[in-house]
Amino acid sequence: MGYSGGGADRAAAHAGTQVRGVNAAFGALRRSMQLVDGAMKAYDPLKSPNPEEWLAMDEQERLHLVERFHRRAGIRLPNVEAHAVAHVMVENQVALGDGLPVKRTVQRLMSEGLDRHDAIHAVGSVLVGYLNDLLAAPEAAIGTDPAAGYYAELEQLTAKSWLSSG
Repeated sequence: MGYSGGGADRAAAHAGTQVRGVNAAFGALRRSMQLVDGAMKAYDPLKSPNPEEWLAMDEQERLHLVERFHRRAGIRLPNVEAHAVAHVMVENQVALGDGLPVKRTVQRLMSEGLDRHDAIHAVGSVLVGYLNDLLAAPEAAIGTDPAAGYYAELEQLTAKSWLSSG
């Protein structure tokens, strides 16, 4: 008697239906949990994240969302992790609100014609450059507010100067 495989095919089909049902149930549960806990599902640099939601997330979650955005958008970067770190540092400062000049700088750059993503990059370039300078000569910051120079550079930053910088 030859093997027909009919019973095995029906069993596999039944198992596949069960797996799809379980996956759908877990997907619905995951979506409902995300709605309940208010966690961000995605990052879009063109839209300002809700500051409370952003700051409530773990730093690794923020980095993951930023990296995922750039990968899904097909944006090729020499180092997606380092790029995400700069994004997250700027977004963290924006989320802290009006106590820092960062949110105001991003808004000003947008009013000068940059989209929000480019404004985040412009501020990030100042931040990374400032941190690099600070690490190269840490003694220069002794006795001073280490953020003062960064804030002063942000005040001087314009859309035109950033676009012409390369």
